[in-house]
Amino acid sequence: MPDPLDRMRFPVDPWRLTETMYGADDLGVTETLFAVGNGYLGLRGNVEEGRDSHSHGTFVNGFHETWPIRHAEEAFGFARVGQTIVNVPDAKVIRLYVDDEPLLLSVADLIDYSRSLDLAEGVLHRDLLWRTPSGTRVRVRSRRMVSFTQRHLAVLTYEVTLLDKAAPVAISSQVLNRQAGLDEYRTKPTAGTIADPRKAEAFEGRVLLPELHWGGDGRAILGYRCASSGMTLAVAADHTIETENAYEEFTEVEEDYAKHVFRVRAEPGRPITITKTVAYHTSRTVPSRELSDRCRRTLDRVKTDGIEQQFADQASWLHHYWLRSDVEVEGQPEAQQAIRWNLFQLAQAAARAEGNGISAKGVSASGYGGHYFWDTEVYVVPFFVYTSPLIARNALRFRYTMLPAAERRAQDLTQDGVLFPWRTINGEEASAYYAAGTAQYHIDADISFAVDKYVKASGDHDFMAREGVDILVGTARMWADLGFWRGYGEDSFRIHGVTGPDEYTTVVNDNLYTNVMARFNLRCAAQTVLELEETRPEEHARMVARLGLRPQEVAEWVRAAEAMAILWDDNLGIHPQDAQFHEREVWDLPSTPADKRPLLLHYHPLVIYRFQVLKQADVVLALFLQGDQFTAEEKRADFEYYDPITTGDSTLSGVVQSIIAAEVGYHELALRYFWDGLFVDLADLHHNTADGVHVASTGGVWSALVHGFGGMRDHGGVLTFDPRLPASWPSLSFRIAVAGTRLLVSVRPESITFTVEVGERAQVVVRGVQVTVTSAEPVTVPLDGQGPAIDGEPDAKALRGTLRPDGTIITASVPHHSGPNG
Repeated sequence: MPDPLDRMRFPVDPWRLTETMYGADDLGVTETLFAVGNGYLGLRGNVEEGRDSHSHGTFVNGFHETWPIRHAEEAFGFARVGQTIVNVPDAKVIRLYVDDEPLLLSVADLIDYSRSLDLAEGVLHRDLLWRTPSGTRVRVRSRRMVSFTQRHLAVLTYEVTLLDKAAPVAISSQVLNRQAGLDEYRTKPTAGTIADPRKAEAFEGRVLLPELHWGGDGRAILGYRCASSGMTLAVAADHTIETENAYEEFTEVEEDYAKHVFRVRAEPGRPITITKTVAYHTSRTVPSRELSDRCRRTLDRVKTDGIEQQFADQASWLHHYWLRSDVEVEGQPEAQQAIRWNLFQLAQAAARAEGNGISAKGVSASGYGGHYFWDTEVYVVPFFVYTSPLIARNALRFRYTMLPAAERRAQDLTQDGVLFPWRTINGEEASAYYAAGTAQYHIDADISFAVDKYVKASGDHDFMAREGVDILVGTARMWADLGFWRGYGEDSFRIHGVTGPDEYTTVVNDNLYTNVMARFNLRCAAQTVLELEETRPEEHARMVARLGLRPQEVAEWVRAAEAMAILWDDNLGIHPQDAQFHEREVWDLPSTPADKRPLLLHYHPLVIYRFQVLKQADVVLALFLQGDQFTAEEKRADFEYYDPITTGDSTLSGVVQSIIAAEVGYHELALRYFWDGLFVDLADLHHNTADGVHVASTGGVWSALVHGFGGMRDHGGVLTFDPRLPASWPSLSFRIAVAGTRLLVSVRPESITFTVEVGERAQVVVRGVQVTVTSAEPVTVPLDGQGPAIDGEPDAKALRGTLRPDGTIITASVPHHSGPNG
């Protein structure tokens, strides 16, 4: 596959992403690529000196402001309160002046420059050699880290060495409250010309109200309260200096900034090293003064343990993370680097979220307003289920804490049970556009799917008995109430007025994905309740009392699941995406101009809704998640129908298309889709990496490797393997943890090998044959090829001229405005 990166600027390295030349034209992209975070706290990859930027950013997961959603035309049940992540005070700023000349990278004479994100150490390094206007050469080295072991901590070091002659040096380390993205000169970043719903809402008024500021002994503390949400925050910074040069230091603290200045009479060859440790604490209810005390405790602990211990702890944490999570592709260095960058982003987005969700952009930027969506459970949580189960558990426990709000939301929509919000931070629905938002009821089944996946893989039946079952019961009640009986007697259970994952087709009847996932949800809830009654009668009794569950409810879930309407078109030989989907004409994607993509930015939703055209995989996603419910022939037919009309305008799509393409035999197409997903951020393929990392896509990269090329499936708690190794790859290796046993799985063209790395034994199935693996020795199973192989890709023109059941001909076109004379 062609390499989409400029390798002169971003050289290949298996454990680092390195930038060898500073670029002012793509700052938004590199600020995202070089961001550091731990799932709670995130620092964008802004330059230390602070002036040159696309968008300054420091974010704390879940720390948000609220605002009233004003609808042009009101209706009952519309979302009322918007939520947007807040850009919190920026502690990254360390300004350098030599001979009173500031270091500004955009205009500096840089003799040498390198910035590197070390994926093994978890540290952002920068090393540059600057020639000042007076000719003095200055070596500047910095490190930046957000700790995985100390949730609230960031560490920055800044080393300055004059190489030629003595000169006065000033280093100004700051904490700035950049209100709503404003810089210290109170200017706003330039806005785009096209309204983009993927970006965060901008605040007009002041968000962070100052409550305290204090400085002394090298430490500064600022405290704030959000004007509307009432959330509180404190940030504290400590400073130390190491140098043989003479120096003096000053501290200035005001409501919206803290500044610690070192004035140094620097001699050549004598380094000046500034160490800055920063702590952030937030709360929904605790006063900022108490949060400031927590910041003090965090920084005091670091002072006792030492800075280098923090870096050592970081490396140790990541060492164990990679032992559990690494995926290795032999002979593909470009892919290997990109794979590790993607997997590193998953840790940065989720590792220490603890009590919060995993947002669409992690803590790398404010895209999508810092909201949590359904793709967390479908694309991200499965990675952690099989590599870091505790992180998966924390993500699911967060959904459990949202149950009261989900119950209120169900009542707003006149439903029993619970309905989780499509997008949220605090548990309340924040989507102002119900057709492509609230109507995605499938989020209930997506969360239930993740709960079941986690419990079956981890064996954490305590979680299921105490919390997971509440999610399953609440969501099953919603489905039983939302659906209705129709057909011959009570033979068919229908679900109308919903939107599937594809946001280019909204508010439809019997969406295939929704119905298939709802069926799973109903079955899973019933099975879980019955198993709990049999194996843990006391927990079952407590659950029944807690939820008021009646036996006839469980029987109704089973009956509805078995009668769920799964539509089939005999004429086309495929599953319709919904009951009316094939009545529409086909959008001619091959004839659509490139400057009209993505469609959502160039066509009114009503125009898009009239066509057979998909933003992202819908039926194809169902084929993956519920693959045991479809035959191989159905999967191929469905894929060949829907793939040519899927735009890929969503980054959620390509990785899923890769998985099913590999399964049904389109090996080259599978690799191409995987490659697009792998580099969607690194190469800015969707032109919005500046808005933050596409976290769900990074989880999808892992799924494409493990489920697509590795051929792993886990239906009903049974691990099966049917690999589809790309022809150009000598081998693929990955780790899977199941019930306390960690397996190393190595796929080669002629075999698949299982090795127990942790634990005693595991059972898997390889192409229908059961295999037992023990810690005594690896087990190698021969493979007869890599599954079916189909050249090329499905024909985009194959749909044209085909007949609907009513005898009408399907045509394809591109909507256009011809003008008054056309």
